[in-house]
Amino acid sequence: MQDKSQEPNAGGSPNSVQAKPKSRIWRKIIISVAIASTTFIVGSGAFAGYLYYKANQAFDKIAAQETEDAQQPVATVEPPAQPAKPLVDKPISFLLTGVDNREGSGGTMNADVLMLASYDPADKSAALMSVPRDLKIASDDHGTHKANYFFPYYYNKDKEAVIPNVKAFYSDLLQTPIDYMVVVDFAGLREIVDALGGLDLNVDMDMRYIDNADGTNIDLKQGQQKLGGKEVLDFVRYRKSNKGTEESSDMARNERQQQVLTQMVDKMSSLSGISQWGNILDIVGEHIRTDIPKDTLIDWIINYSSMKPATLNLNALEGVWDSPYIYVPESDLSAKLSAVRAKLALPALDMDDLKDHIGTIEDDESEELPQ
Repeated sequence: MQDKSQEPNAGGSPNSVQAKPKSRIWRKIIISVAIASTTFIVGSGAFAGYLYYKANQAFDKIAAQETEDAQQPVATVEPPAQPAKPLVDKPISFLLTGVDNREGSGGTMNADVLMLASYDPADKSAALMSVPRDLKIASDDHGTHKANYFFPYYYNKDKEAVIPNVKAFYSDLLQTPIDYMVVVDFAGLREIVDALGGLDLNVDMDMRYIDNADGTNIDLKQGQQKLGGKEVLDFVRYRKSNKGTEESSDMARNERQQQVLTQMVDKMSSLSGISQWGNILDIVGEHIRTDIPKDTLIDWIINYSSMKPATLNLNALEGVWDSPYIYVPESDLSAKLSAVRAKLALPALDMDDLKDHIGTIEDDESEELPQ
């Protein structure tokens, strides 16, 4: 008796004609998914490896070294494994400084941007306070100067120790232990903005200023617009005019700096392509210096999306101009500095000490001084 189970293969029944295409279709689907998954895994690994390689190159230049092993050739390193513990397991603080070291500036190294920031990993929240460059500061050791004086002072005194010295100075002045400091030169800001494809910014006023000595040529019109790196640098630096436009206050400059910083953080979080991240890291290596340990920086850049603050509280100290300094109302200084310090669980501010060393005025006096 013939085995009926063999008849479909021998007789070519209609059932067999339908079964084979279905089998082929499912096999193709499975193979396609497998290929796509493998490609994604290999591609992701290559991307992470490339970022780690580029980060290693950049941070060899900018960061503090944790161990002698960090000096090994970058070609031998492997991407780090996923960290077993959180990248940041306690609140941390930063001093962010932008310095003028452009060709033609005379190497002043003036700190035209000065921001104190804190970050709480528990809720991914950050707070930032901009300090006016012309804020009056009375130092027990160095006399009375504008806030932007102290970075070039310590830089000219000892270039190798400038970061720890400036960090210690502002930690004591602002009653806030500062964990890390980041120094960015103006050329770095310009190049990073260009690498990000520019920024869409609201220019708050017409801006026109020319300085042939350092090559400054600011020419911006009021309104919402996309600015390239050179224009963004002009936007955050503009204060005075010699071409008929209105002058800008330090406080307005601080607000513009915060607008730029917010957009840069958002754009950085959307970077995905290898070439984009590679370009950014190349620029970082040339134009940024910090005392953040190299291994820590690499972990942070590889995991940037998980480190990005969910909320960012930006505050600029508001003050009044009484030549040659800016003075800030006591209540404004207290509220905005306390907002940064609150994330660090620090004791209450000693306002008497602050008033002894920072140019402050009573709240009712702010209306009497020229703006």
